[in-house]
Amino acid sequence: MKKTLVASALAAVIFVPTASAIEIYKDDKNAVEIGGYVDARIINTQGATEVVNGASRINFGFTRQMSDGWKAYTKLEWGVNPFGDSKIVYNSNSTFESKSGDFLNNRLGYVGLAHDTYGSITIGKQWGAWYDVVYNTNYGFVWDGNASGTYTYNKADGAINGTGRGDKTVQYRNAFGDFSFAIQAQLKQDTFEIGEVPSASNPLFPAADFMSVKAAGVNVNSSVTTVEYNYTYGGAATYNVTDMLTLTAGFNLGEFEATTSAGKRLTETDSIYGVGATWGNWNSEGVYAAFNVNKQEFHDTDNLGRMMPEAKGLESLASYKFENGIRTFVSYNILDAGSEYEAAYNGDVFKRQFVVAGVHYVWDSNTVLYLEGRKDYSDFTGVHAEAMAKSEDDGIAIGIRYTL
Repeated sequence: MKKTLVASALAAVIFVPTASAIEIYKDDKNAVEIGGYVDARIINTQGATEVVNGASRINFGFTRQMSDGWKAYTKLEWGVNPFGDSKIVYNSNSTFESKSGDFLNNRLGYVGLAHDTYGSITIGKQWGAWYDVVYNTNYGFVWDGNASGTYTYNKADGAINGTGRGDKTVQYRNAFGDFSFAIQAQLKQDTFEIGEVPSASNPLFPAADFMSVKAAGVNVNSSVTTVEYNYTYGGAATYNVTDMLTLTAGFNLGEFEATTSAGKRLTETDSIYGVGATWGNWNSEGVYAAFNVNKQEFHDTDNLGRMMPEAKGLESLASYKFENGIRTFVSYNILDAGSEYEAAYNGDVFKRQFVVAGVHYVWDSNTVLYLEGRKDYSDFTGVHAEAMAKSEDDGIAIGIRYTL
């Protein structure tokens, strides 16, 4: 019985976050499945109405049964843009042309080994351990939380510091009854240069407006600071208190090392830690409620790409799914950079804050029609307030998600 519990828990944590898939081949040793979804939506926000792609994706999973209770597996996932993204561009030959966006982009790609007793180890681009802590509020289709510290560096995929879909990551997972955990290391070498701004005030590099020079429109001289941002580390723990209540906790760490043009060496730590709690199951009928909170330092950037010395984030979500397939939900999210940010950037204020409400009609488990709206309450007081607010706005969207 104990071994069955361990196996079930291990299967749950190996493939976080879960998604439906269709098994297309299976024999005594090998199995192949295909998954993903196509999401099309009409959205009105920032003064425009457009048809846009809702993070559509396709993935392939391969599993092979090995000796002594081991199995080998791999997963490959690509984001797809099936609706086109053609734009008019003015090229170097002084002529106009049509340019289309990429149809495919890499989301996940990893290979691993798993055993019911010894756990699993995976290598590649995969969801970070930190996502175990905060996935519980990331169920809105149109507006992701963006306050949990997952999709860092101005709403990217979290690959830089390994909190989202981390690049070059080694991860170990295991489960014991109702308790499961994950630990990881992101093994990478990343070096880049930033222009030095003598007048800028920045707690990371006093002589450099870190990662914001171009975004803020600041004129820089020819001197540069060389920055190294290499390994990151993370861990998470999950405890299923009851069939309805789940508690999570975790952390992620990295370190910047910089050398200015004058030879001065500077170091800062990228850190985030937090906890979460979940009641119920998002896909089941009845009440679902979840929240997570985090404290972070030098972990994320503002909407101009400037590093935030510290910030506190909260994400929350509550929903109710009726017997007829109608699911209603509301979420509240806030990421507040606080007084350290104000001191670093001449009194600028960064407080990303918004409410999302939605109605989903779950026609069947793989086909969902949805309507979602966002009301923004952000505060971006300061010189760059208008530029910062461009990517934060009220909006409404209607769409359909077809899952394989």
